[in-house]
Amino acid sequence: MMNALARIARIRMDEDGSMAIETAFVAPVLLVMALGGFEASAMVARQTELQSAAAEAAAVVRAVAPEDAAARNTVRDIVATSLCGKTTPTVSDGKARCGTVTVDVDPIYRCGTATDYITNADGCGSGTRYKFIKIDITDTYSPIWAEWGVGSAVSYDVNRTVQVG
Repeated sequence: MMNALARIARIRMDEDGSMAIETAFVAPVLLVMALGGFEASAMVARQTELQSAAAEAAAVVRAVAPEDAAARNTVRDIVATSLCGKTTPTVSDGKARCGTVTVDVDPIYRCGTATDYITNADGCGSGTRYKFIKIDITDTYSPIWAEWGVGSAVSYDVNRTVQVG
């Protein structure tokens, strides 16, 4: 009996392998934190990229107000090309698309002191009408953890409204 108690005491005092056990507990947590930090920084970077593209479009609109559909399409194509990189954007329904990115540039109007925008220039009647160009950029980012069933894709919707008249 004494021999068994001495053996148990010796096992309790043995520290061999404790580092492996601690690492087995801590490593997965650190790995998940690193992956989460990487994905969060990728999401913030994409949001910044979309905001920069919208600011670029607003600057182009302020520099040369697009008076017709062809000029608005040029602005749309500039933004889409900026966001799509080597992929050539496709155009359908007046919107430029590549991958998950959609870019739309439309005229909108505001009547007098109203706070709401309308899409029809004749909606103001004979009153004062202000013209704006609305730039809409949408995108979707799927973080890696969404593939494992944790969370879902992140949708971005960046809008700029620039007064041109």
